[in-house]
Amino acid sequence: MEKGPLTDEFMIYGEGMSKAPEQEDSEAERLLKEFESHDSQENVFIGSYKEIAAKSNDPLIKFLLQLIISDEERHHAVMHAMAASLRASINWSNPENAIPTMGEVGAEKDELIKLTSEFLKLEKDSIKESKKLLKTTEGYYQGLFSLLVNTMIRDSEKHVVILDFLRKRLKAA
Repeated sequence: MEKGPLTDEFMIYGEGMSKAPEQEDSEAERLLKEFESHDSQENVFIGSYKEIAAKSNDPLIKFLLQLIISDEERHHAVMHAMAASLRASINWSNPENAIPTMGEVGAEKDELIKLTSEFLKLEKDSIKESKKLLKTTEGYYQGLFSLLVNTMIRDSEKHVVILDFLRKRLKAA
């Protein structure tokens, strides 16, 4: 191969190569594939839960499965939005269903930080109260009330994580 004005480090193909070597996916592209796979599996789970709930004659089974379906549908929507956001970054685009970024907070920043701190306290207090309630509900309805209070505690714990993230972002803005 005759060398022209380009040195070896600028050559696209190595000597004797007829095509470019296969490029590996970037970390972001691999993560996107994982999101898409999870999103696809979530769709199957939701369909299965809905099918079981529809076939069941037991109102408690329908009630509990509907709680799961609601969570799974929310998980599906979040996973879909994360995939759309990552895909948009990779493709340098801005689709409508991507997760929005925090814009200019402006004058309400201090008020939002204050409210977020108050909500954090309320959620933490709610967790404490719910844990007391958990002990009280132990024997009711074969443990069903304890199960439901436990799920509410976990939801409040999730709210604390979200609010803490939001407060930190607001302070950094």
